Amino acid sequence: MPCNARCRTPGGEGKDEVNRAHWQRLAEERVVDAQILLRSQRWHAAYHLAGYAVECGPKACILARVDRDSGVIFAAKDFLNNCWIHDLEKLVENAGLRVDRDGLSSTNKAFQGYWAVAKDWTEKSRYDVKTESQAKELIEAITHEPDGVLPWIRKHW
Repeated sequence: MPCNARCRTPGGEGKDEVNRAHWQRLAEERVVDAQILLRSQRWHAAYHLAGYAVECGPKACILARVDRDSGVIFAAKDFLNNCWIHDLEKLVENAGLRVDRDGLSSTNKAFQGYWAVAKDWTEKSRYDVKTESQAKELIEAITHEPDGVLPWIRKHW
């Protein structure tokens, strides 16, 4: 699938570069952007952008998985198509993290709660009206140290 303008590396003279570092950087940047929007009382935008951090993280993990075992792309017919989606559950599955996520959820109730909040984000949230508390709850679920979703994802990317 061709990369679109969102995948261009700044200063990359138009080179399309989609690699693990790219997705890691996007995840970290989206958190910062969401926090700035939250401080600016832009609840809807903060919520929406925060969710992209959770989407970008597993995409970095997918590339780490492919680096370890390139044959994984042949394990399921729709593996590659499921890399270009916004569905967090499918991304976690493609990254090979479902078992780890489920195991952590069963032993860490804080993580379980944070995942429950983060997993409900979709790219369609851009059309939703979100409250201050919803935006804060999602950003907390993503960033909480050590039990948030992004700290867990970082361990795998």
